[in-house]
Formats: sequence, C-alpha cells, structure tokens
Amino acid sequence: MRKKTLALFMAIMMGVTLLSGCGTVGGEAKRPEASAEMESTEDKVFKIGICQQLEHPALDAATEGFRAALVEKLGEDKVRFDYQNAQGEQANCATIATKFVNDKVDLIMANATTALQACAAATADIPVVGTSVTDFVSAGVAESNEAPGRNVTGASDLAPIDRQIELLKKLVPEAETAGILYCSAEANSVFQADKAEAELTKEGIRVNRYTVADSNDVQQVVTKAAEECDVLYIPTDNTMADNMQVVKNVTLPAKLPVISGEENACAGGGLATLSISYYSLGYNAGLMAYEILVNGADPAAMPIEYADETTVKYNAEIAEALGMTMPEDMVAIEKED
Repeated sequence: MRKKTLALFMAIMMGVTLLSGCGTVGGEAKRPEASAEMESTEDKVFKIGICQQLEHPALDAATEGFRAALVEKLGEDKVRFDYQNAQGEQANCATIATKFVNDKVDLIMANATTALQACAAATADIPVVGTSVTDFVSAGVAESNEAPGRNVTGASDLAPIDRQIELLKKLVPEAETAGILYCSAEANSVFQADKAEAELTKEGIRVNRYTVADSNDVQQVVTKAAEECDVLYIPTDNTMADNMQVVKNVTLPAKLPVISGEENACAGGGLATLSISYYSLGYNAGLMAYEILVNGADPAAMPIEYADETTVKYNAEIAEALGMTMPEDMVAIEKED
C-alpha cells in the first residue's frame, strides 16, 4: 500500500513538472524574458563606426551633421562614435572597415565614395549608411537608388547636373568649348562627367574631357585645358577638391571661368556652383541611421536620399579677377575667418 501511494505521488509530481515545462515554452515564463530584452534595448549604447575618406570641409560638415542627428534622436549617453579618417588612402579605408567589423559595431557611416566601397566590401551584415556619395549604383554598392537591395543605403550629394550646365551657359554664354576635369579613379566623377557631357552636347557646346590619375597630374592637365577651352566644369570630385589651389593658379591668369560641383571647391578657386549643404546631407544620413537602429528599417529597401535644397553661389574674389558682374540672385560664398 505504501509503495502504491509513493508511486502515485511520483506520477503526480512528474505531471506537474511537464506542465511547468510547457508553461515555460508557451507563455507566462517567457514574458519576463521578453521584458528583460526590452529593457536591454532601451538601455543599449549604440556603437557607430565612422569612416571618413579624408579631411575636407564638405566631408567634415557631413560627419558633423550625422553625429548631431543621432545625438539629438538617441541622447548623448546612448551613442558612441568611433571616428576614423583614412587620409585619402584606399588601403586605409579597407583597414578601418575591417576594424569596425571586428569591433562588431552596430552601424557604419561611410563618408565619401572610396570609404563606402571599402565598408560595403567588408560586411554584408552590419548596416552601412553612406553620405557625400554621388551615385550609389555606379559606385557598385547598390542595385538601384530606389531599392539598394543589400545592407547599404544613404544620402547622395548629387546636385542637378542639368541646372549646373544651365548655370555655366548663363555665366559664359559665348562658350564654344567646355572642358570637364575630374579624377578617372573616382567612379562618381565619371558618372557626373557623362551626364555633364550629355547636357553640354544638347546645348551645342563642344566637350573636351580631361582626367587626372592623382594629384601629381593636376597642374599639367589643367594647363592643357586652359589652352583649349572657354570654360571648365569640375564635378564633385575629392581629388580635384584637394587641388583647387593648383587649379586656381593656372585658370585665373588664363582668365578661364570654372564651374564647380560643390561649394568648398568653388571657394578654393572656382567661379560659381550650385551648392548643397553637406551638414544637412550628413544630418539626413543620421536620421536614416536612427530608423535602422531603433525602428528596424531595412537598408536594402530604403531609397537613396538627395539634397532637398540648392543655392547658386559664387566666389567674389574670382569674379572680380575675371572682371565679371554676377547676377543679383546669386549668393557670394562667405569667407572663413
């Protein structure tokens, strides 16, 4: 009798244990686990790697805007940035990208084309948000600008090239031959040059293309362009932006007007530009990063964003030296103190 009672007791206990196990899998016991996970997400400090291709006022402004957006949305104590500058070297971009992957950052911001290409090549899992990049498709990091199709999205710095050529025609209406000057190693510059040539050809202007492989070629190539052209167009190009003083030293004595793809290059020696705000560009990229980190947005389905405002600006020093009176609706670039 005692043995039967003991056996019955053991059977009841086993049944309770099994029922408890089912409860752990199905419902009540899982709720505290979900709650703990929610708390850990709320308490999370996001690690963001920033790979900036080189030091340049436009790129610096984009990085500043990106940081500002995330600090504003997350709070200063909820985000930690690892800023790395590649000093214009492709190999450095690759090393930085590998470091971020090994550090298991939550997201990578890649500032400029070579930086973006390196970061996209380094990981297919960590979200990558690019900025200061003209065309994500020609850079080889997205299937389309409407739906990138992978872990990469971002904000493009492409100002409308048709309007840039309109500006060129407005300021140099007598131009018969236009030169397009860019670095052949920069995919986005080739993309812009193709579009600019198409627009200039539509306007009946003859086009000469001049390319440099690196900074060492700039003076010789610009000298040749100054001998053969009535006006020079320089797209958004990091190599040329870094060498605008060299461009200025050749084009100004030759009285050759230069239309630039962005404001900082124009300030360095161009005549005029259709300007976008790189700070706003970076800020928009930061908002995209927030959507990915906090709201679970998928970079593969996030369309590339574009600058929503442009301003026609000019370099007053260059205009005066060329003896040109600029239209009243244009804005002079403010000189830095």
